[in-house]
Amino acid sequence: MPALDPIVSEFASTEDEAAYDVWFRAKVREALANPGPDIPHDEVVARIKARLASLKT
Repeated sequence: MPALDPIVSEFASTEDEAAYDVWFRAKVREALANPGPDIPHDEVVARIKARLASLKT
């Protein structure tokens, strides 16, 4: 398990990096295959802001 330089990579080893890459690619494939409606960026941001505001109170 070769160690990676923390200045160059956020992963501790090449195995960790490869495992993350597999996981990330699977998540992207899953999202692209999702038949649900797309949500506009502005709506997502508004939902997140509302959720964060509700947690502050």
